[in-house]
Amino acid sequence: MGVTRWCRDVAPVKDLPALGDCWRCDAAQVAALKPTLVIGSVPYKAETVDALLQRGLTFLAMNPRTLQDIFSDIEMLGQLVGREKRAKALARHLKQQLKQVARRAHRARRRPRVYCESWPKPLMLSPAWVEEMVRLAGGRFVPAGGGRKATPPEVLAAKPEVIVLGWAGCGMRVDARQLWRRPGWDCLPAVRAGRVYVVSDEALNTPGPPLATGVEWLAKILHPEIFGAPTNRKVARVALHEGKR
Repeated sequence: MGVTRWCRDVAPVKDLPALGDCWRCDAAQVAALKPTLVIGSVPYKAETVDALLQRGLTFLAMNPRTLQDIFSDIEMLGQLVGREKRAKALARHLKQQLKQVARRAHRARRRPRVYCESWPKPLMLSPAWVEEMVRLAGGRFVPAGGGRKATPPEVLAAKPEVIVLGWAGCGMRVDARQLWRRPGWDCLPAVRAGRVYVVSDEALNTPGPPLATGVEWLAKILHPEIFGAPTNRKVARVALHEGKR
């Protein structure tokens, strides 16, 4: 058995060999493990997938878009590995966790506009399921349509009141100062109010159980009056004066 280089951030994979990911990995190393099935998830690089297929490996490509897709994928994977009951219980538990946050967030008096970014160049909105998470946490995802490229004029026109940076594969290594170098962004409500946050990306970009943590963090960011302010070291508020340095 083997895992990707990101799996240790989100699951107890112990000492299983980490062999890159679907964007960049050594197909020969993967084939050396003699897997009966290789499971991959977005993002994909065509050359990497082709190299795996050229080795004659059976490759299952996962491409969830919505939270429901993620629940269904968990159950499907459980069936494939003979853990159907555990998978169904896991999906059910994840749903319950999200619903609990949504019920509390429903008490919020208003729903702030939230811009979530998964990559800076080009500007990429966080995955489509994050748009749903923002709604569950009591906010409005702007501009609409998660998981796609966005243009600076779109973001400026949306006037986000909260900005969340969860750059893919970066953890907390995010240069939030880039925002202040983007023309006009210093006038956005979120920037002027100092409501810019860096969030360790695995809680937003991993289509699985870590999303329960991610929606809790979003709820704390958007509605500290209900959930309390975020205190986890994987959520950091970027002060205005810090960004201008």
